[in-house]
Amino acid sequence: MTEPKRILVAEDQTDIRDLLVLNLRAAGYAVSETRDGLSALALQTEAPCDVLVLDLMMPGLDGLELCKTLRGRGDTTPILMLTAKSTELDRVLGLELGADDYLTKPFSLAELMARIKVLLRRADQLRAALAAQAAPSDAGAALVNGELEIQPIKRQARVRGRALDFTALEFDLLMHFAQHPGHVYSRSQLLSAVWGYSHDGYEHTVTTHINRLRAKLEDDPLRPEFILTVRGAGYKMRERPGAGT
Repeated sequence: MTEPKRILVAEDQTDIRDLLVLNLRAAGYAVSETRDGLSALALQTEAPCDVLVLDLMMPGLDGLELCKTLRGRGDTTPILMLTAKSTELDRVLGLELGADDYLTKPFSLAELMARIKVLLRRADQLRAALAAQAAPSDAGAALVNGELEIQPIKRQARVRGRALDFTALEFDLLMHFAQHPGHVYSRSQLLSAVWGYSHDGYEHTVTTHINRLRAKLEDDPLRPEFILTVRGAGYKMRERPGAGT
């Protein structure tokens, strides 16, 4: 029998925490809970979970600091941030510190469940990709676009010989572009294809990740060579040099 996925809920508001724990357990997850960031850090260190649901504002250690600490330790567990704040700065900061996704309160339980399923699926795909490294296959052939080379199975990328360090979500976004060079995608289409969901009001999440990709990929992020903006339409990966000639 397959072990249930483990989820840690760190939320200082008792009513919200109880509601989340009740529904997650009803959905078949094994759930740990706490009301503060320091306890959450201890729990994750002692018995790592598969997904972390963190409140932005918690006593002891807030969600942002907890996220930063975990990522600094090399913990890549998917993090879903919950925030009562709705400013772009709060959202971007959470993503910059390593959160994989976020929801602004109030949110629907159905949407939270959908987000968790996406994060779990992506984590499973990453583990499968890492396991496949020991079994080379033609399906893992490198994707090359000029000076950019991507190794899908190894989940590695290099530009001009320089190794790039991407989060799992950033790499998935890069792969989607690289597999369809020249194809223009709207932010909504990218949300659906890469994140696995599409909800009005969350398109700026795509913009943030595009900016992060460019910061790591481009010599000059303000004048990108690889991931281009198509005004009024969206984004695309440039055509491969020599394609169609």
